[in-house]
Amino acid sequence: MTASMVIESPVGMLTLTERDGALISLTWGAGRSSDATDLLRRAAQDIEAYFSGDLNIFDLPLAPQGTDFQKRVYRAMQAIPFGATRSYGDLAADLGSAARAVGGACGSNPIPIVIPCHRVVAASGRLGGFSGGQGASTKTWLLRHEDAQGLDTHGMQQFSLL
Repeated sequence: MTASMVIESPVGMLTLTERDGALISLTWGAGRSSDATDLLRRAAQDIEAYFSGDLNIFDLPLAPQGTDFQKRVYRAMQAIPFGATRSYGDLAADLGSAARAVGGACGSNPIPIVIPCHRVVAASGRLGGFSGGQGASTKTWLLRHEDAQGLDTHGMQQFSLL
């Protein structure tokens, strides 16, 4: 069974979709809502807590679609702590891959924010891409939001938009 729920957030309307007891997507925009499930209500509460600064780690059942490699990248992104960043190259080295391949997997992430692809940046200090919301400006907002939670904000000035 697939169910969806639309929520408002500081980065726009978000549609959460669940299938068989796991979150499978988070997309920008108001999609079609169905009867909210317990998991969707919990995910909405967790996302609200994230945006209010009360949640740093998501602990939701996830089932992102993707290739085996993409799923490895998704797991690597989930290991990046709140308020921290890693470069595409760093993740590629960890995974025995190329930075472009990691970037492609980041761009295909079906559950952004919860699987924090916004925490992956270019080694040059540029943001790199972001496929959600308003693109790079949404990525910048998310990174600044995480730094605003009392974490080191020193590095934020190095980021520039592509």
